[in-house]
Amino acid sequence: MPRYKRVLLKISGEALQGSRQSGIIDASTLNSIARQIRDVTCELGTQMGIVVGGGNIWRGQAAAERGMDRAQADYAGMLATIINALALQDALEKIDVVTRLQTAITVTAVAEPYIRRRAIRHLEKGRVVIFAAGTGNPYVSTDTAGALRAIEIGAEVLLLAKNQVDAIYDSDPRKNANAQRFAHLSYIEALNRQLKVMDSTALSLCMDNRLPIVVFDLAQEGNIRRVIEGIPIGTLVA
Repeated sequence: MPRYKRVLLKISGEALQGSRQSGIIDASTLNSIARQIRDVTCELGTQMGIVVGGGNIWRGQAAAERGMDRAQADYAGMLATIINALALQDALEKIDVVTRLQTAITVTAVAEPYIRRRAIRHLEKGRVVIFAAGTGNPYVSTDTAGALRAIEIGAEVLLLAKNQVDAIYDSDPRKNANAQRFAHLSYIEALNRQLKVMDSTALSLCMDNRLPIVVFDLAQEGNIRRVIEGIPIGTLVA
C-alpha cells in the first residue's frame, strides 16, 4: 500500500537532461521518469501532480545577470518549462498514461489554463496533471510554484526530485568529500542553515502549511515508488 495517496512531484529542468549538457532533454532519462510515474500512478493508484522546471533550457536569473530585464527573462523561463512539460506529456502518453497539461500563462493551442478545481477533478479521475509556467509571475521560482500547487491540490507531500543529488548536504558532495548528509531536517533548520533545499519563499510556504518535503535522486530508477511507499531515502524536511 502506498503511504501517500496524492503527491506533487517537482522535477527540475536539469533532471531531464541527465548527464548531458544544458539545453538538451535526454530521451532515456525522460523515458525513465515516465516509467516511474506510470509505476506509481497506474499500479499503486497514487494521484500525482507534476511541476516541471526549465533550467536545462533557460534560467531567468542568469539572463538578468547578463543584462536582460528580469521580468522578461522570467517569462522566457516560463516558456522553457512548457517545452519540458510537453516533452514529458508525450513520453507519458506513449506508455498509456492519461495526462493533462495546465499552464499558468495562456497557451491554449497546447494546454489548458490552470484551474484548481479542474486540476483536482483530473486527479480524482486518475489522470496525471502537469503544471507548467510556474505561477505565471516573474520573480517567482518553480520551487515556489511546486509548493503552491501542492498546497492547492491538497497533496500530502512535496517530492523534490534532483539530478544526481541523493539528499540534502551541508555542502556540495561533488566538491566536498566530507559533506554532511541529512536524513531529516526541520523547516527552521533548513532555513537557518541556508542549505539551498529550495528557495526560502518555497520553504516558508511549506512550513506555514505543514507540507512535508522529500528530497531525493531521480536518476536512480524506482526512487519515486520507494518514496511513495514510505521507504526512507533522501532527506525528509518536516
